Amino acid sequence: VDEQALLGALAYFEQLKISPDAWQVCAEALAQSTYSDDHVKFFCFQKYSELTTKLNPQPEKTFIRNKAAQVFALGVDLYLRILMAIDSELLDRDVEAPRNTLIKDTMREQCIPNLVESWYQILQNYQYTNSEVSYQCLEVVGTYVSWIDLSLIANDRFINMRLGQMSIEVLWEEAYDCLFEVVNKGMDPIDKMKLVESLYQVLQSAGFFSIDQEDVDFLARFSKLVNGMGQSLIVSWSKLVKNGDIKNAQEALQAIETKVALMLQLLIHEDDDISSNIIGFCYDYLHILKQLTVLWDQQKANVEAIMLALTYGEEYNFENEGEDEAMFVDYRKQRKLLLDRLASVSPVTTELADYMVYGKALPVSHGAHFAGDVSKASALQDTTSYQHTSVTLEFFETVVEPQHIPCVLMAFLEHRGLRHSSAKVRSRTVYLFSRFVRSLNKQMNPFIEDILNRIQDLLELPPPGNGHHSLPSSDDQLFIYETAGMLIFDTEWKQALMSNLLTPLMEKFKILLEKLMLAQDEERQASLADCLNHAVGFASRTSKAFSNKQTVKQCGHSKVYLNCLQTFLPALSCPLHKGILRSGVHTFLHRMIICPEEEVLPFIPSASEHMLKDCKAEDLQESIPLINQITDKFKIQMFMPLLHAVFEVLLRPAEENDQSAALEKQMLRRSYFAFLRTVPGSGMGEVIVNQGAENVEKVLVTVIQGAVEYPDPTAQKTCFIVLSKLGELWGGKDGPVGFADFVYKHIVPACVLAPLKQNFDLADAQTVLALSECAVTLKTIHLKRGPECVQYLQQEYLPSLQVVPEIIQEFCQALQQSDAEVFKNYLKPGMVFFQRARP
Repeated sequence: VDEQALLGALAYFEQLKISPDAWQVCAEALAQSTYSDDHVKFFCFQKYSELTTKLNPQPEKTFIRNKAAQVFALGVDLYLRILMAIDSELLDRDVEAPRNTLIKDTMREQCIPNLVESWYQILQNYQYTNSEVSYQCLEVVGTYVSWIDLSLIANDRFINMRLGQMSIEVLWEEAYDCLFEVVNKGMDPIDKMKLVESLYQVLQSAGFFSIDQEDVDFLARFSKLVNGMGQSLIVSWSKLVKNGDIKNAQEALQAIETKVALMLQLLIHEDDDISSNIIGFCYDYLHILKQLTVLWDQQKANVEAIMLALTYGEEYNFENEGEDEAMFVDYRKQRKLLLDRLASVSPVTTELADYMVYGKALPVSHGAHFAGDVSKASALQDTTSYQHTSVTLEFFETVVEPQHIPCVLMAFLEHRGLRHSSAKVRSRTVYLFSRFVRSLNKQMNPFIEDILNRIQDLLELPPPGNGHHSLPSSDDQLFIYETAGMLIFDTEWKQALMSNLLTPLMEKFKILLEKLMLAQDEERQASLADCLNHAVGFASRTSKAFSNKQTVKQCGHSKVYLNCLQTFLPALSCPLHKGILRSGVHTFLHRMIICPEEEVLPFIPSASEHMLKDCKAEDLQESIPLINQITDKFKIQMFMPLLHAVFEVLLRPAEENDQSAALEKQMLRRSYFAFLRTVPGSGMGEVIVNQGAENVEKVLVTVIQGAVEYPDPTAQKTCFIVLSKLGELWGGKDGPVGFADFVYKHIVPACVLAPLKQNFDLADAQTVLALSECAVTLKTIHLKRGPECVQYLQQEYLPSLQVVPEIIQEFCQALQQSDAEVFKNYLKPGMVFFQRARP
């Protein structure tokens, strides 16, 4: 638009503003959609709105007035919607174009006062008669307030109106949000301080500071507003301090202090939403106190009150935590930043820790700054002298990486830590002790022998079924054995120490296994099996000290671990409680494959035989990941034994209505196909080929059956992935003898027959994924076999299914597209081929 035309348009609008017929021109333009530009529409609705606010008709009958109100409300509604659209465009911060800035500046000069007046009139006229329009108008005010002159909104008549709207049920939320936007508007710190103080006094005079009402939604909005007021004052204080305006900064600080009492009332409210909304103010207030050199008595009292809000109540059950306790712990976690800020204001002393637990301070003489000065042995000793579980836990959480090792070790090893009377403290302490040892590494060497002697009784395998709870639980002992392994694995006397640690477990295991084989009582059998599983688990846990850089072999511990393996393997042949025993031995085998590596090979045949013998579906499913690990690690040929075991289980007869057995078999099939999926991609293709042509075909036929015969889309998807990988590996001209024939006899038909099955539900998400993998398989075969594949489909296979030539042509054209997605999309649900090819 050239400058002359622009000036002419502006002159026209100025004349239209003062014209008595302006509303008619605007109404006609809106009715006939003459203009598409939002700014022109906005101008038209503004003139229309001015008309509606000035009309003062003579009294009419009720139905006339109602109809007129509807017409006016519709116009106002459109007017407000256009205002929101304009604001959205002008306030796009990512594209703050010069044009937008110019429009805003022009609006501020020429029409914003009129807009604000129209908002006031709309709110006054509709707040009791049309809540939807009033709500929308408040939303507009809250949106525009960020870039217009605040004095137009933050004045007595607007504020008083909003106070009235806070008592209107359908408007109070938006009225509060509107005030919140006013409070948060950026402005000069002194002006902001005056605005907040004025608003605070108005709210206080209107009785809005009573927080004992039951409406939590109302109080949550109120808490958010108070939080905004407090934080705005703190921002003003910070700016004034930075500018060196000490006098006004002091006034701002005084204004902040007058809001703290209300802040504390909201902070301790039982409703989390209400207390959460005030956290920002509370956090920033503590930040101010941190910067002050001296605190007033009232400020100290405020800090104490904030501590109290985070204190465990008298009703809190530390030993038997239930739902209420869990909620309070979660509440404290959410307020971790506030706790950290508290610590920065007042040094975290034993007194503070006890305050947060008991709600009262213990004598200062009993404690010292354990977070600020951990190295003081006396402070550490005094801190752990208190028996309250929360104080003890706080101590051990704090000193996980201290400098004063002997003092902390004593705390861990005595009644204050691993032998604490509270099971909760013991369980947490054994974990923290493990972290403590791992973090200090070689610094622990001078203390290893003493530590192992002191924890000797905690390493004993408790007798089965003694009816008494041992001091450490079995889960606790797992961490104790892990810690012992970390202490031993690379020490000067490591072989002897590791043998001393594991030999008692092996001896006890042999005795317990013999007892289990002879036990007649079911309960006795269960307790013995459980104890055997613990023994294997403890030995496994010691191996967590080793890594790829420091292996079992490098550290000289292979012999003792292989002795353990030889001791534990007979448990796989035990006919009693096979599930729990197999689980434990499987875990140990996993660890041995990672740690001693090839030294475990002599034991694999025996272990494999036990794993695959007399299995249930669930047992075999659990064994497959271990077999996969063995196969991948050592390239051992275990396909045929696994295949025989899997199908021996799958062919076992089961009752027709036994849903549990059917589900177990389904999960076993999935695990078996998932195992096959990993083989081609792990360099094991040669291993499959070496099984012999007949056995290879048996394996591949099971995959074809999984893709076509079983109505399990998850398994079907996996089977098509296997077929696709094998096609990529062997589908070329140099593939194994006979594989090309298998492709055309089985793989290509499977890709067509599976989606043609009636139970292949194209509306199911998993089936859609299976169909996608089916398309990938066909595409892979085409890429490997070329025109030969297309010729087979066109001339032999698809005609044999009575698929009409036009559909065959479409199918083959899609298959030959270079972009694989074209073929995938062709086969998607709703596409023509399978819908039209189905009989």
